[in-house]
Amino acid sequence: MLSVPEAARVAGKNPETIRRWIRSGRLAASKFGSQHAIDPDDLDEVVHGVKAYGLPVDTSPERRAFLDEIVQIIREGRDER
Repeated sequence: MLSVPEAARVAGKNPETIRRWIRSGRLAASKFGSQHAIDPDDLDEVVHGVKAYGLPVDTSPERRAFLDEIVQIIREGRDER
């Protein structure tokens, strides 16, 4: 189990980001007194995109290309106004 400062160091994030993830439910944590304990596997899932707000994240090149195409269509639509 990791403390908030340890989890922040492992994730390369600010400790407040880790606390925010815990408060929002994005990152599971147990509380012992005033301290949180974070399972390293749960942290890894959140940090590496396996879990974002309980949903799997598709990071495949095909998905990225699809999203890039949607962004381009939206930008072109804005330019036509």
